[in-house]
Amino acid sequence: MAFFSKLKDRLFKSSSKLEEGLDAIVEDGGEEVAPDLSAAEGVVAEPVVTPAEPEPTSEPVPAPEPEPTPEPNATSEPPVIEAAPEPDPEPKADPAPVREAPKPAPEPTPAAPKPGLLARLTGRTSAAPVVKRVLDDDMLEQLEELLIASDMGVDTALRVTANIAEGRFGKRLSTEEIKQLLANEIARIMEPVARPLPLYPSTPQVVLVVGVNGSGKTTTIGKLASQFRGAGKRVVIAAGDTFRAAAVEQLQVWGERAGVPVLTAPEGSDPASLAFDAMTKAEQDGADLLMIDTAGRLQNRADLMEELAKIVRVIRKKDENAPHNTLLVLDATTGQNALNQVETFQKLSDVSGLVMTKLDGTAKGGVLVALADKFGLPIHAIGVGEKIDDLAPFDPEEFAAALTGLHVD
Repeated sequence: MAFFSKLKDRLFKSSSKLEEGLDAIVEDGGEEVAPDLSAAEGVVAEPVVTPAEPEPTSEPVPAPEPEPTPEPNATSEPPVIEAAPEPDPEPKADPAPVREAPKPAPEPTPAAPKPGLLARLTGRTSAAPVVKRVLDDDMLEQLEELLIASDMGVDTALRVTANIAEGRFGKRLSTEEIKQLLANEIARIMEPVARPLPLYPSTPQVVLVVGVNGSGKTTTIGKLASQFRGAGKRVVIAAGDTFRAAAVEQLQVWGERAGVPVLTAPEGSDPASLAFDAMTKAEQDGADLLMIDTAGRLQNRADLMEELAKIVRVIRKKDENAPHNTLLVLDATTGQNALNQVETFQKLSDVSGLVMTKLDGTAKGGVLVALADKFGLPIHAIGVGEKIDDLAPFDPEEFAAALTGLHVD
């Protein structure tokens, strides 16, 4: 729950936008409804409780007083002979307290629920009124537009709203109810893709990390390396962005933080050659994981994309099954452009899983839902900050609740 609270706090741009939009949609054409009114309508017949029953029980109480007359025989003293007239006053004193004990017996009758029930039927003491709106075509259209604006994509938005409307069309819904329904649909779409990075028995397991410029590849590698090392794995990092000295330096900083060695090559050298040498070194050192960083490249640069394809070809000369994982790191702030990135990188480098970063800096976190719905690629982790612990395994229910602004205890 610690990461969930962090995710919810930092996804405020997305969640607040959706929440504000849902509030506006419900208030537009909605009306206030007493929250307990619908529950009470089915109990109107209950006030017909016979309150007269407890009252008669109080009046017949004196009736039992004549009964003490047969008891003088039990209470009269045996030594007294022929003193028949005197026992009358004595038993009257004794049975009086004995007959007063049954009087509390009718006490259960005052436990009539009449006052509480009437309060629920006639008063509004339980809670403030809730604004609800009938789910009709106009409301569905507004919901679709809101989801598309959150970068969920047209197809996904239409599918989500259709599922929400099923069985509920024509019924009144509040903002909180719509949030819950929306969160359920998002979690259902994302449940199949929420899978951790698989680990294989063959070593070294080669993890190739790709993505466009500034997507957060270097920081993601450092965070993943730290987590794997914490799990007892021996990790080696290869600085494959040989054209930018700053990128190598940044990776070395993250390697020191994670306690993981970083293999480098002279500036401007062939990244495919570095990847091959790194595999040899990792194998000699008995490493469990080799994580290879690559230079950021735009998906529309054919020359740079071909360079990436060359890295893959060279790696497979060393191990035909390598890379065992190809992680595409996506920047959530790119919105729908992330769909194009997945499509292009998947063709050239056979992407096996996704990591979404910078969810703390976007108002359109719905793109992750669109990616899951369209490609079905595993989402291994999400990032919401620059710290080493700001990357966590993807949890669909927590993400759905944070994205929709749903209140979770």
